[in-house]
Order: sequence, then structure tokens, then C-alpha cells
Amino acid sequence: MNDTLKNLKMRDWTETKAHSSWQIFKIMAEFVEGFEALAKIGPCISIFGSARTRSGNPYYELACEVARRLAEDGFGIISGGGPGIMEAANKGAQLANGTSVGLNIELPHEQYANPFLDRDKSLNFDYFFVRKVMFTKYSQGFVMMPGGFGTMDEFFEVATLIQTKKMTETPLVLVGSEYWGGLLDWIDNVMMKKESNIHPEDLNLLKVFDTADEVVDYFREFYASNKLRPNF
Repeated sequence: MNDTLKNLKMRDWTETKAHSSWQIFKIMAEFVEGFEALAKIGPCISIFGSARTRSGNPYYELACEVARRLAEDGFGIISGGGPGIMEAANKGAQLANGTSVGLNIELPHEQYANPFLDRDKSLNFDYFFVRKVMFTKYSQGFVMMPGGFGTMDEFFEVATLIQTKKMTETPLVLVGSEYWGGLLDWIDNVMMKKESNIHPEDLNLLKVFDTADEVVDYFREFYASNKLRPNF
């Protein structure tokens, strides 16, 4: 590498480091805003799923029903604040006159605030990792509807936190056995049995249901003998 190119690269690296130092303050501000807002809300359930699922789709309607029923039981509903399953979850919360929270994030497509959020409980984030902390810290349960890469990311994040006991044991529900069946078979047959990368008891962290009744009954049963509290 010649001296001119080396100097240019060092200048770029120095500028990047300076930017990173200031970035810390923006990250801290997002954490503070999120903690202050969500700590006041009370027990909530986070519902995840695809932004591409539209009204009329069976999974959209099921997410709405699950959220409505959980809100009627006194849980606030947290979603990613955008369209699709997120919109369905917030719609269900509002139908039950429950708390409807949205944790929005700026994306190049698909993401915009849905119309079913409580105006004072719609937060915006630039950083995925800060947003995921908000989902996990203040949720007393997680409902995973069918979704794409983002939903899978959130699913495995929560599963890892529970598995490693970095989070209090918390209900983790997958809705739609047909959708999740292939992934769960792979986890069972390849990840666990063939490669021994997880223990059999790790699969017990996951519950798979197909109806709103099953989801709501599971949460009721779990919290009949467990305290409601922040996860970490």
C-alpha cells in the first residue's frame, strides 16, 4: 500500500472513530426515552410478525383476535408499530380499549406508523438493538406470528435470552403450526438430535398454538403461578 492510500485510509478511520464517539449519546438517548416511556405502562405482551400480511389474511385476523383477548385480560400490547401483523396487534388492543404501544424504526421500505397506536405510546428508533431491548425488557410474553427475517431475528433473540437465563423465564409462543412446523422439525432433528447444539429441554421453551383460545389460556395458566415483572 503506497503512502498516499495509507494516509487516506487512516484519515477515514479517524473520522469514523470520531463519529462513533458522538453516536454513543444518540444511543443513550434512545435507551433513556424507551425506558422512561415503557416503565410507566405496566405488563405488556409483544406480538411480532410480517409487515407484509394484509387485512383479510387469516394470520392478520388471528393476530388481531389474540391481541384483543390479551388486552381484555389486562395486558398492554407492544408491536413494531408498522403495518401488517404489527397493525393487527395494535388494532386488537384498541378494540379492547387496551394499551397499544408501537416501537417504530426507520427502514427503507415497509415501515410506517399504523393508525391503531396510542398517540403517547408511539416511539421511534434508529437502532435495531435498542428497539429489541425495549421489546424484551418490558414484555411479559412473546407471540410470534408468521413473518420474515425480522421475525426470525426476534424469535431467536428471545429464545436465546431465555435459554441462557439472561431473561426471566417468559412465555414464548409460536402461532401457526403449519408455518412454523418446518423450522421446528429442523431444530429438533438437525440442531438437537444430529448436531447436539441444543439440549432437549430447550425445546420446552417454545409453545406452538393455532387458536386465540390456546394462546390466551396459556398466558392465564402461566401467570396464575408466576409474578409479573420486568425481565432483566
